[in-house]
Amino acid sequence: MQFFQSIKPFKTPTRVDTEWKRKVAQTMINNLDESKLAKSICSQFRARLNNSHESFSTSLRQLEQKHSGRLEKTEEQRMKVRKVYAPRLARLALESTSLRDMVLYGMPKLEREIGRGQYGVVYSCRSWGGVTHCAVKSVVPPDDKHWNDLAMEFHYTRSIAEHDRIVALIGSVIDHGYGGMGCSPAVLLLMERMQRDLHTAIKANMELPERLQVALDVAEGVRYLHSLGLVHRDIKLKNVLLDKHDRGKITDLGFCKPEAMMSGSIVGTPIHMAPELFSGKYDNSVDTYAFGILLWYVCAGHVKLPQAFEQCANKDHLWTSVKKGVRPERLRPQFDDASWNLMKSCWAGEPCERPLLGEVQSKLQDIYTKAKVKRDAEGGGPTQQNHTCRSDTL
Repeated sequence: MQFFQSIKPFKTPTRVDTEWKRKVAQTMINNLDESKLAKSICSQFRARLNNSHESFSTSLRQLEQKHSGRLEKTEEQRMKVRKVYAPRLARLALESTSLRDMVLYGMPKLEREIGRGQYGVVYSCRSWGGVTHCAVKSVVPPDDKHWNDLAMEFHYTRSIAEHDRIVALIGSVIDHGYGGMGCSPAVLLLMERMQRDLHTAIKANMELPERLQVALDVAEGVRYLHSLGLVHRDIKLKNVLLDKHDRGKITDLGFCKPEAMMSGSIVGTPIHMAPELFSGKYDNSVDTYAFGILLWYVCAGHVKLPQAFEQCANKDHLWTSVKKGVRPERLRPQFDDASWNLMKSCWAGEPCERPLLGEVQSKLQDIYTKAKVKRDAEGGGPTQQNHTCRSDTL
């Protein structure tokens, strides 16, 4: 006991309370170096970011490995739908519908030739299927590809609801004896009969207000196709037909496709083809571009090639020039500022810079109204020649 009493007591331990914690923290803060603290914090952030990035990359690789096969399979199926199943179904529909029309109405009687295209001839027909004054487009597909294209044209034309600005398809018949024995069968597409095409009308000196009215009709028709998700891809003068009142309707849906099923194929008439068509990635604005070129002819009042295109030696030279930004020239006094600015905006190089067709219609309506008022003020009117001097009806 005495031994323990002789020993000096230990130093009283420090009391850990709030005040002590505050002093220790303050001392630590006072002894810290600002640059070292900043480097330490940055180093910790960097390490955390690297770890997060590595984890994200690992997850992406795992997802890619898991789904890449599925994506390839889905793309293969999509291509089959577009290139195999859809044309096959359309061809079966063409053949079955043609057989039904043949049983119900018989073979149409082909009369005089009233038109000719790259793959077919158009004849007049007095009556068929209860409809008088028809036009019969006869096509002899040379191979399976053309059969498929024709079947798709039939499918889209047949599936479109009746519209004032689209040439109506009445029916179809497959003629296995067309052109004599041993020849390939011909598909006869029966359509409503029109008077002439816009190309012929312009050559016959159709007046400006009437030409602008037809351009308005074309814009309305293309808008209707776009509202159905379809892209025409071949808007041009000869694919616009006029009725007896000189109102325009769009025809020839051979290149028409749903925007979702377009494969990026290069189709169309060279001078009307937008530059992005050559890249294989495009949308329905290619129709706006083609409409701009068509409007150039409408306002010019003739069907001669624009000088910029006439100087091109061949199609490849033309396409190269278009991709470089070459466009039709401005003609004076035919083009006022409003019409020139409208056609320029339609054929803009960048698709996103082209106006929507609703905006085009609005501006074109103003141009049409001014042209009509100007002619009326000058005491003019549609010439008698425009109503009597017509080519063979279509």
